Amino acid sequence: MQIIRRNTYEITVGKIRIGGNNPVIVQSMIKSRSGATELIIDEINDLQDAGCEIIRIAVPNRQSAAALKSMIKNKVFKVPVIADVHFDPDLAIEAIEGGADCVRVNPGNMGGIQRLAGIALKAKEKKSALRIGVNSGSLDKKIVKSNSGNIIDSMVFSALEAVALFEKLEFKNFKISAKASSVIDTVSVYESLSSKTRYPLHLGITEAGPLFTGAIKSAVGIGILLSKGIGDTLRVSLTDSSVNEVKAAYTILSSLGLRHYGINIVSCPTCGRTRVDLAKVVSYIEKITASLNKSLKIAVMGCIVNGPGEAKDADIGIAYGIKKAALFIKGKVIKRVNIDVVLKEFEKELQNML
Repeated sequence: MQIIRRNTYEITVGKIRIGGNNPVIVQSMIKSRSGATELIIDEINDLQDAGCEIIRIAVPNRQSAAALKSMIKNKVFKVPVIADVHFDPDLAIEAIEGGADCVRVNPGNMGGIQRLAGIALKAKEKKSALRIGVNSGSLDKKIVKSNSGNIIDSMVFSALEAVALFEKLEFKNFKISAKASSVIDTVSVYESLSSKTRYPLHLGITEAGPLFTGAIKSAVGIGILLSKGIGDTLRVSLTDSSVNEVKAAYTILSSLGLRHYGINIVSCPTCGRTRVDLAKVVSYIEKITASLNKSLKIAVMGCIVNGPGEAKDADIGIAYGIKKAALFIKGKVIKRVNIDVVLKEFEKELQNML
């Protein structure tokens, strides 16, 4: 089944085109403490090496805005940067003037919808982008009350109110996010927004949690929406490293056939037939392929039942037997070798493919 993506307006964030017929773009956010410039620069470099296409960074005060301006001036960023600003419209304007490609603004904590007008006009002047970033935990109380306490309706209303303001100002270079910690609520909000506006949507589950649970919650919520053709950019929010957020995002996209980046390892869950420590083997292969940017699918199977047949679409793979293992490429066995040397043979064949 091919996913038919929703037809959205095309916007630009820096040199990245978002929406329209463009691929779903992967984002993450700097986790290093504001002010720790060296740590921030290291994290930026790590994210860029991992394939992150847009980086968001918190700008909580004037010092952070000045630091961001300096990093932009010194060309630290090889990808577009989004300034994450809350509470202070003047700070958002300062970030735009400092060269931020985009600013995330939260309609719920800027002191009223009209305070977004100056930000939109400055973004229009500087040809920057904005992200209307609605969050279930920071909705305007008046909006919640007017929607009888319904969080989903309140989030949709808040986002569309900002959309109407921006359109009135003839500013259209923006995208929308509306995140909740509940997967079901998030899906409902995005489905509603998708039916009511054609502006690009940025997907994510807020406060998703640590690596294991957070990745699963994000995969479920984001996966449901992407499978329906909804979503133009995404971030997998994790209480973990930002690089792991990028890896999780590409894994979600790859599983739906929407994007392929780097090595994709598939392996069987093992059973009583397995005679090797398959988890150890997979861990080793992950380690030796971690720095490879080539798009390859690698299969590691614990027995011949799950061998070349079930992994025939893999570029290269191993199927273990009792004493020997089969090496296969594109579903065809190329050699059978003793188990104790199969990984060396695998590495040789892998190098030939790079």
